[in-house]
Amino acid sequence: MLREFKAFLLKQNVLALAIAVVVGAALNQLITALVDAFIMPIVVAATPAGTWQAWTVTAGSVVFKVGVFLGALLNFLIVGVVAWRMSKIFIKEEAEPARASTKQCPHCRMTVDALATRCAHCTSQLGVAA
Repeated sequence: MLREFKAFLLKQNVLALAIAVVVGAALNQLITALVDAFIMPIVVAATPAGTWQAWTVTAGSVVFKVGVFLGALLNFLIVGVVAWRMSKIFIKEEAEPARASTKQCPHCRMTVDALATRCAHCTSQLGVAA
């Protein structure tokens, strides 16, 4: 039974998922600390004296806390941009290998499209395109 459980953990990548969750939580704390310590002081200095976060709209007996929502939206956008930029720093996209756009017909030596299966000049069969 223990052997089956170990096989399940390894086969289903549960261990990798658990590690990803732990690292994700740590990264979340890092990004939140970065935003709270360095970016939000600039935002607070650039916005009115915090009164906009207490802004409400009343419709009869219903009170909409628009300022609370706008504050959460602004925080989400800032955290999202910071997380996106940090991911761009750590995850480098690999360039797709360049593919030749043309090839030479072995029969008439004319240049044809690399995906062509028949030469447009001599109509020779060129083989299956890769």
